[in-house]
Amino acid sequence: MYTTPLSTLISSLSLDHHLYADDTQLFFSFHPLNFHSSISHLQDALQHISSLMTANLLTLNSSKTEFLLIGLKNQLAKIHNSSLDTSHSARNLGFIFDEHLTFAEQITALSKACYYHIRQLRCIRPYLDSSSACTIATSIVHSKLDYCNSLYYKLATSQLSRLQQIQNSLARTVMKAPKSCHITPILRFLHWLKITEGIKHKLLSLTYKALTTTQPPYLHKLISTQPNKSINQRPRSTRSSSVVIVARPSSSSSLKITDRSFRYASPYLWN
Repeated sequence: MYTTPLSTLISSLSLDHHLYADDTQLFFSFHPLNFHSSISHLQDALQHISSLMTANLLTLNSSKTEFLLIGLKNQLAKIHNSSLDTSHSARNLGFIFDEHLTFAEQITALSKACYYHIRQLRCIRPYLDSSSACTIATSIVHSKLDYCNSLYYKLATSQLSRLQQIQNSLARTVMKAPKSCHITPILRFLHWLKITEGIKHKLLSLTYKALTTTQPPYLHKLISTQPNKSINQRPRSTRSSSVVIVARPSSSSSLKITDRSFRYASPYLWN
């Protein structure tokens, strides 16, 4: 009841936002040349939000408020010369975002947590049957690998290899297999997709959900379908006439990081 007006206020200030429980995120993009005017606009918005909270007997906790700039290294190098106090990384619903979207800190934290549970599982593995061991591994460790894994799409091979090593170690622990044992048959037996396959599966699942339910809206608005040319070429009903084609973005970019975005990855994988 107290925070209901917050969304309306933020929208009126021409800022995008996400609200989740007591976690509020403001985000917007700007050209480096417009840095100072954009920051002034953000500071004014924070002042309006603080005034609204004060009027509703709430307090904006400045110690838990973080400002993260995301961009190319050469762009951030110019901006970081300013007196603005920025964070190099920040947690977003448990997922660590860094300023270059390498997710190196996220994968390091994930590795630490996963290997801790794998070591614990090894200790009790002699007392578990295969089904129980697989259930524990899937719910406690593999769920961490699957969480927000669509963000790992087209990451550096070195980072994806770290994730694959975690999955390999977990699978060998479940199956009591030696380290020298080939991993592919083990993963196939467990019905586990490899890391890169799981990432693509998540993106395709999100695309299917967005196309069929229009949810979530912020993903659905990034993609659209296009007519299948085979419909005009073949008047009779064919299997290809029911195929849904997702339109590719009209504008292209030379930046490799662009290919990692949902707007570009979704039609590429879907089609």
